[in-house]
Parts: sequence; structure tokens; C-alpha cells
Amino acid sequence: MGKRTSGLDITGIILLDKRTGVSSNQALQEVRRLLNANKAGHTGSLDPLATGLLPLCFGEATKVSSYMLDDDKCYQVKVQLGVITDTGDLEGAVLEQRPTPEYSASQISACLEHFTGSIAQVPPMYSALKFHGKKLYELARAGITIEREPRSVEIYALQLLAYQDHCLYLEVLCSKGTYIRSLAEDIGFYLGCGASVAELRRIKAGSYDIAGAWQIEQLRAMSHTELLQCLLPADAPLAAMPALNLDAQQTLSVNFGQRILISCLDVGMVRLYNNDIFLGLGEVLPNGQLAPKRLFNLA
Repeated sequence: MGKRTSGLDITGIILLDKRTGVSSNQALQEVRRLLNANKAGHTGSLDPLATGLLPLCFGEATKVSSYMLDDDKCYQVKVQLGVITDTGDLEGAVLEQRPTPEYSASQISACLEHFTGSIAQVPPMYSALKFHGKKLYELARAGITIEREPRSVEIYALQLLAYQDHCLYLEVLCSKGTYIRSLAEDIGFYLGCGASVAELRRIKAGSYDIAGAWQIEQLRAMSHTELLQCLLPADAPLAAMPALNLDAQQTLSVNFGQRILISCLDVGMVRLYNNDIFLGLGEVLPNGQLAPKRLFNLA
């Protein structure tokens, strides 16, 4: 995420269908330049190899990006059996190639069932996780390997789309923090032949679907006015949260960071509005008070 002051204060979210071969940040900066936006950030990196849904946040919408990181994701992945690389995908250096038998339908079904549900997953060295301030992929490129603790992730569904030419084509519905490259490697280890990601495409993130995403070529062909019409409102990713409409006095108090008394709402996070203007997020406390948490400037 970054901010400059020579452009425009534009707020909203664009759903990008990221192409292969560029990093998530490169894709973000391309769209940012088209909009001439001052402030921008993306919500969850896709590897350069990967394509698909990448929500891009601009202006005040960057304040909701942390909530979008918690969303469940859905991927379609091509898993190449018999190839083991240092990165877990075919962009890495090949460490080993193994003979790959033809697996039966029951063997593959048992494998996918084994990795469905709550599983422990070791994050790959080629990831953006940090160790003493350094990203793991930076250490990996320097030839340094760090011991990583397994993490619990949830694989809600793991569906076989096709099996041909020693490749598994899978659709994966999973929780935040799931590494598809690690899943592919674990599947290869389970089958005994090793495996790496050959292709990866994110098709869903939270309530958003790839069908609503724009390709960069489409955005480049638009006028600036047309680009602005592609922006989704900053509160769109928060639709599952309860909403609370505040009157003028309540709005004034909340904007000054003051707590106010409310009634008839369950404890937890809420969206705050005044005359249909999104104010930000608040938290309803057990004592009946509303505490401002993340305020926006969308007026």
C-alpha cells in the first residue's frame, strides 16, 4: 500500500482479473496510474504465476482491506504430479522428477478426502511471511531456510475437475492463510510422486466472483469517467455486518472519537451511517455503548 499527493483522492474498489507474469503490486500500480489515484492497496497477494480475482482498494477503501484479507477464497489449480521444485510451482528450479503411475479414482478420492477439513500446513519458504523483519522469500533467494511452524487452515471443499496427462485439475474452497502451493506439495507427498502447481486461478474472494472482475486491457481502453464507474463503494465488502444509522448529534460525537449509548443491537462490529453516508466502523460493547473503531471520510 502506498500514498502520494500529486494525483486524485479517489475512493472505491476495483475487481481486477490479474494476468500471469506480474506481481500483485505491479498489477495494482498499473490500475493506480490509470486512475491517477493518490492512495492504493490490494487485498491478498497472488503469485506472479497466478491469475484471477484481485480486489484493489483506493483512497478510504484501503481501510477495509484488512477485513477482506479474512475472507474465504476459491481457486482452480492445475497440479503437476511427479515434479518437485524449490518454490512449489513450475516457475521454480526443479529439484527432483519422479515416475508417476496412473492413479485410480479411489486413490485420488482418498487423497482429496484426506486434505479436506481442518489441516495443518507448513507455509512455503517462498512466501511473504516475515522472520525477524525479512520476508521468507528474500531469505530463500539468499539460500537460507528457516524452520516454519505448521498452521491450521480449513479446506471446505476439494473437488476434482479432471485428471489427465499426470495432472490433477482441482477446485479449492479454503480459509484465509491457505497456501495452494503447500497443498499441492502435500498432495504429491501423499501420493508418493511429488507435485507442484502448474497453473493457479483465484475465482472467488469473500462475496466477490471473477465474473465481476476487469482485465487490464479492458481498463486501459476506458476513459477516466468510465474507470470511475467501475469502482465499487468502500463499504461493499462489509455487507455482512449489521448497519446502524446515526442522527446528527450521534454522528458528531462519533466523529470526535466519543462513545455513545445505543440500544437494540447485539455486541460486535457494525457499519455506521448518517443519511446513507458511510461513516466507518464501530463496536457495540456489552455495556450498551458504541465505540468508534475505524472512521472514513467519504462525505
